[in-house]
Amino acid sequence: MIGTLYHYPTAPLMKITRLLVLFLIILTINGLIAWLSNLPQDAGIDVPDGKISSVSFAPFREGQSPLTKVYPSTEQIDADLKLLADQTHSIRTYASLDGMQSVPGLARKYGLTMIQGAWIGSTDKTNQAEIAQLIKDANDYPDVIKRVIVGNEVLLRGELKPEQLLAYIRQVKQAVKQPVSYADVWSFYLRYPEIAKEVDFFTVHILPYWEDEPLNIDTTAAHVDKNYQRIRQTYANKPILIGESGWPSAGRQRGWAIPSVVNEAKYVRSLVQLANNNHFDYNIVEAFNQPWKSKLEGVVGANWGLYSADRQRVFPLTGAVTENPLWLQQLFYAGLITLLLISSQVKKLVSLTPLRLLMFLGFTQLLSALLVNQLSGHWYTSYNLIERLHALFISGLSALLAALILQHTLSMLRHKISSQTGIWIHYLMLAFVAIALYRSQGLALSGRYLSIPYPVTYIPVAGLLGFKLIRHWVKDHNLSLAPEINDLFGNQFLPTQWLKSASFLLTMTGIFVIALETVVVMNGSNYEQAYPFLTDRIYEAFMETTHYSQLMGWSLLITAAVIRLPLRNCAYALILMIPAISIGETVAFMTGHDFIESYPSLGERLWTALIYTFSNQQLLLWFASLLVLALPLWHYQEKQPTVH
Repeated sequence: MIGTLYHYPTAPLMKITRLLVLFLIILTINGLIAWLSNLPQDAGIDVPDGKISSVSFAPFREGQSPLTKVYPSTEQIDADLKLLADQTHSIRTYASLDGMQSVPGLARKYGLTMIQGAWIGSTDKTNQAEIAQLIKDANDYPDVIKRVIVGNEVLLRGELKPEQLLAYIRQVKQAVKQPVSYADVWSFYLRYPEIAKEVDFFTVHILPYWEDEPLNIDTTAAHVDKNYQRIRQTYANKPILIGESGWPSAGRQRGWAIPSVVNEAKYVRSLVQLANNNHFDYNIVEAFNQPWKSKLEGVVGANWGLYSADRQRVFPLTGAVTENPLWLQQLFYAGLITLLLISSQVKKLVSLTPLRLLMFLGFTQLLSALLVNQLSGHWYTSYNLIERLHALFISGLSALLAALILQHTLSMLRHKISSQTGIWIHYLMLAFVAIALYRSQGLALSGRYLSIPYPVTYIPVAGLLGFKLIRHWVKDHNLSLAPEINDLFGNQFLPTQWLKSASFLLTMTGIFVIALETVVVMNGSNYEQAYPFLTDRIYEAFMETTHYSQLMGWSLLITAAVIRLPLRNCAYALILMIPAISIGETVAFMTGHDFIESYPSLGERLWTALIYTFSNQQLLLWFASLLVLALPLWHYQEKQPTVH
């Protein structure tokens, strides 16, 4: 840094020293905020001996999936069980075939017992193969396999009727000596007493995060106890296994249920304490984060593990828990970005007054920190090449927009605003408007599994607000938005013919990217085996590219339309997304089976659903982001583009 600064002999040493001191002050403030936000937290009473009773075991890594029939190797399963041997006494599996045949022998090797499952679906031939393997394993490894489970949530998925499931359960009971069960959400045992009568023990799933009425983390232990007791009161004479219970460490908030690392740790520890105090039998879901589940349940579905997909511990079972252990590393990268930016603008920065310099450095560090936070979050929740390219696409757009806004802000502070920079800020903002519209329509139409995407708009939102506040301070102190926005966007447009050409190019590029993504998906996984018919392969791959995390192609198509529209129309579209999402979220609560039972009165049900919708912190952040993006488009004093 010092070497760089000596290239500017005209800059007085005192002003350079002042620049460095103010930068260090800003970096220290940022570091203090990050440190306070990531202090180790008490997550409850330690798990005794740091070892849980049982954990769900699915050994899939990134690139592996039962959907595409790409399975872990025996060596990978061996490594996983060796890791888990110090964390749990038992494991629960969900299938007996598809690469899982080696699990009983390897579990014996590491002193683990098993609750082994057979995966049951709608196809009898496949079901019979699973059951045959389950029976064989149960009889070959009676010292390892202590209980067996026939089917997992097959009634919930609607793939079998109760009488069909009963036939499979009876078939297994006649062939093995171990107790036999069926696993489903707790309420299904109350709905289907014929299943409850047939099984040797109940395997109930109690997942407060997924309940029709999602709960705050502090009330979940009481909820588990209440529903356990409901099963116990109805069926007093059979053992109960809480077959799945856990909490996600990342993903979208549902009502008052907030995914986080600390909340996952709190939930697991409180469940273990509840189970130990009341002699409950339990199984935690799950051992490892499962990237393949993101296709079905979004980011939140992939992040229920005690370990990440790359086998790093998400949180400890004993001691304090830190929400983001990488905060110091992220602070370093943010500070480095700021340092590089100010190094390139030393001559201009040293000419500023101390107050203006402090405002600019603070603004720069804020955007740098948000950019690092955005990229690290998107990268962690990207599970294949296409998703990582999309993460880089969003962060690349964000970095370019941040650089332009900072350049524009510095010019304003020096009274040398460039209209050319404003043009590029204008159209980059419209690109983010297109992305926001795309993500919003997904939330409105089917948002149950979609992450609420407020980090996507970190830079345009913070950039708009930061520029407005700085301009308001250094200029006329006018509370009107129009002057700030006109200063930011400038008063020039691309010529009409250029806009037509750009729109056409974006449309063609978007179509090409969607087609390319579809081909990559088809060739990058075992699609030919999973989907033997070409039409099925094309359909499944195309649907994956329309998934919420696949942003590039569809965003380009929407941008092609947005850049041709009057800005106020774009503002209308953004604002209308707020009631659309609110209605979608509220209706999703109101139509839940258990929600209807809890609130039979339509008025009470609507009021409660609205409370859950509008107390969702992530959703409110997204609504605020949409408004911040919409307001400048509404207030911009628009002129017609030049016609050529």
